[in-house]
Amino acid sequence: MRLCWCRVCQYLAAGNASVNVVFPSDAVTIEGAPRDYQSVADSGTRMHRRFCPDCGTHLFSEAESRPHLIIVRNGSLDERELLAPGATIWTDSAPEWAWIDESLPLHAGQPPPVKPVSP
Repeated sequence: MRLCWCRVCQYLAAGNASVNVVFPSDAVTIEGAPRDYQSVADSGTRMHRRFCPDCGTHLFSEAESRPHLIIVRNGSLDERELLAPGATIWTDSAPEWAWIDESLPLHAGQPPPVKPVSP
């Protein structure tokens, strides 16, 4: 789980960091047809941000540069305490008043890509 302070995540999280759990794409099953909002992130990566077409809840996002991963909004999970935060990213974009846990690994921007685990 990561806390993300990029500007887009601040919009999604009403001004705070978004709380995201990263899973291997093939470990997640999607039911229904979420809507897709495409954009280019500050990192330069084309993103697909998926949300519920009925209520507008942000569900997950996918980066074209990392198709092996899916970034799920922790608040959309029934088991929200599945993991504890493991890092904070895009800290350079956080507002001055942001509380950032200094005990977690901090990344000023996008951290290095997570490599897929080989079977």
